[in-house]
Amino acid sequence: MMDGRGGVPPLDAGDAVFVDFDGTLAGLQDNPDTVFLVPGMAEVLEVLSLRLGGALAVISGRDAGDLSRRVPDALWRIGNHGLIELMPGEAPPEGRAAAPLPVRAAFEAVCEVIPGARLETKGPVLALHYRQAPEAESAIGDMLAAAGLPAEGYSLQNGKFVFEAKPEGANKGRALARLMQRAPFAGRRAVMIGDDTTDEDAFSAANELGGLTVKVGPGETGASHRLADVPAVHAYLKELAGA
Repeated sequence: MMDGRGGVPPLDAGDAVFVDFDGTLAGLQDNPDTVFLVPGMAEVLEVLSLRLGGALAVISGRDAGDLSRRVPDALWRIGNHGLIELMPGEAPPEGRAAAPLPVRAAFEAVCEVIPGARLETKGPVLALHYRQAPEAESAIGDMLAAAGLPAEGYSLQNGKFVFEAKPEGANKGRALARLMQRAPFAGRRAVMIGDDTTDEDAFSAANELGGLTVKVGPGETGASHRLADVPAVHAYLKELAGA
């Protein structure tokens, strides 16, 4: 495992690049609605996509419509933990499936008793943010673990100050593997860059394909390399975009 930028192999024009949004392309904030790319990064991503022959996808747990408001629509956008794939120029679907009522009721019940907990609806995926109540992590986890989500076909995943309820199929790794079988991604080296536990499935998928995986920031990971922070990610992407 390598720290900082030094040991991470450079990107190549023959790569297929998958990059997470929150905590990777943009810094984390208390309110997810306030998170956007820094000025100039949208243009960097568009140039990088051209150099990669279009094989650049932003892959996120955010709803595909929300993600599309934050990154250029000239890019592939993979939202809802891989459930919704948008090709360049494709508009997000108007309708969304919804989480089963028992799953939503369990998350709403937590918000009622934990001050500072915030529920975010991302189609069938639900996210409970507790950045403003970090001391409640254990209590929230216990409440949600006892809610019987598997009976509804849902799994619970804990990320950076967030618990997410995801239906079967909501998996960044499956989305990456699926896209790697399609143009313009097929036949290229898979590169996955992400920072959170929800990116570990994608790291595993890219590793299985013999690709390059890069974890952003500290923490245990299955990624083969590491970048220190969001500015380091920006510098890394700019190397090929500016070549």
